[in-house]
Amino acid sequence: MTTESMSAGGDPRRLLSDVRGLTHRVRLDQRLTWLALLVLGVVTLVGIPFDWFGMRLNCAADGSCEFARRGVLFYWPPALLLAYAGITVSYIRAARARGLGARVLPYAITGAALTVLFTAAWVAAALYFPDHPVQFPSWVLVVDRLIAPWGVIGVALLVLARVERNVALLLFTLGYLAVALTLPTNEGWGTSWGIRADFAIPQVICGIVLLLGATGFAVARRRHR
Repeated sequence: MTTESMSAGGDPRRLLSDVRGLTHRVRLDQRLTWLALLVLGVVTLVGIPFDWFGMRLNCAADGSCEFARRGVLFYWPPALLLAYAGITVSYIRAARARGLGARVLPYAITGAALTVLFTAAWVAAALYFPDHPVQFPSWVLVVDRLIAPWGVIGVALLVLARVERNVALLLFTLGYLAVALTLPTNEGWGTSWGIRADFAIPQVICGIVLLLGATGFAVARRRHR
């Protein structure tokens, strides 16, 4: 005597297709990509005034200058930690409302760890380099941008793309990182507003890119429903 796990008229290929479709739908329901990008975009733009007014530049008569960006250290660590906490709670609530499990914790942990790394690196730089000026090669400046707040946002988004198995988010994040790592900061803009504007413009662009990404993913999510 044999037993069958499906009806006599069942089509294995159709059943497999239905399972794959259901799995894909579950993954889509677990994604709040647009919300994560929206929160991070808002955090990036809100941080500009803190950096603007928290920046210090004192130049002596001999041409030597003392430069510090204390506003970055005062704003970004708590802002990023709160942002990741809010994103995590939103993912968990949305998943529970659908009877699903949330898979956002690896992203939140990565984001928090990168925030700690960024803070430690910037504090170390603030304590060391005023007394030990040095000219860095270009690759060091790229690494510096990578561990800056707008850089660590992109690195953490790579983890979210992996967790969500979201190819679209992966491509967007790679494009965002290309923008964040290649934009000029204190040179190349040709503005007459001073060094504060030269640092603020890249942050404005990064924030706008994140908001545009949030809009695109929100529209795509609505169309899939």
